Amino acid sequence: MRAVKNLLVLYTGGTIGMLQTAEGLAPAGGFEARMREHFAVCGDAPKLQWSLRELNPLIDSANMQQANWLAMREAIVEAVERDGHDGVLVLHGTDTLAYSAAALSFLLLGLPVPVLLTGSMLPAGAPGSDAWANLVGALNLFESGLENGVQLFFHGQLLHGCRASKLRSEAFDAFKALPRQRDGERAAELPARLDYRQPRQPVSLAVLPVFPGLAAGLVRGLLDSGIQGLLLECYGSGTGPSDDQALLDVLHDARQAGVMIAATSQCPEGAVVFDTYAAGSRLRDTGLVSGGGMTREAALGKMFALLGAGLDADSAEHWFALDLCGERA
Repeated sequence: MRAVKNLLVLYTGGTIGMLQTAEGLAPAGGFEARMREHFAVCGDAPKLQWSLRELNPLIDSANMQQANWLAMREAIVEAVERDGHDGVLVLHGTDTLAYSAAALSFLLLGLPVPVLLTGSMLPAGAPGSDAWANLVGALNLFESGLENGVQLFFHGQLLHGCRASKLRSEAFDAFKALPRQRDGERAAELPARLDYRQPRQPVSLAVLPVFPGLAAGLVRGLLDSGIQGLLLECYGSGTGPSDDQALLDVLHDARQAGVMIAATSQCPEGAVVFDTYAAGSRLRDTGLVSGGGMTREAALGKMFALLGAGLDADSAEHWFALDLCGERA
């Protein structure tokens, strides 16, 4: 825990900096000037030194893609390694804020500075907006001291980057840490391949919920599309239609062909424990790796970081099953 002296504010777009257009709210540049103007007249200016960089292009976070995650990682690494910043605040839209927090948690493993993400439900300047409260609250945390690693701050709550989910579409307290089971073994050390300095590549991934009537043909079509990883959201403790041999065969064949397939629970307070039911054991035996109590956001971000580092399915599964930054422990 240490106070940050030289902060980078990385503005990616999102509601916090949007302005009204003929088509509705849209990301707008010039947010550094708006921040400095606000602090000049409101008297709550942070004492720490900060500068702002706009990530080009600014986006509505509903348009978030893997390329944007990679651009954020690159900008953050440059800020620390080249420009000497000792903390980074990422301003981000709320629709995919939890996804980006999770992805960056794994893309920045070992980074020796704190990274904090925040945003707002209403634009800065809108009547009754939460933007300035979230922004000033985040800056105050940097002044008082933060642990290294990625965290999310919203509506007065400081949340682990891999444990947050957006649960409300309109309320200011939109984000919560779901009470999911944490029982993963902590990795003794991180391989150099997963260090924050190592660039990543885009990965073809898919997320598929298990549902009554899920057909083997649908899953086969998805797997045959060339995806490298599949996140299967199972029932309860990791169960699914285990009496559908055709479906089990599709999953088994895809894993044998080198596709990584991981399982999470659909339940907000759930965790995958395959051996609880025979239905879970049969799914596990096709080659699925358990996501334990990880959220969808954490499991997807972790899969992206592992496969994007060039690991094959076997190596990726090994590290997926271990706790790397507090996502499973």
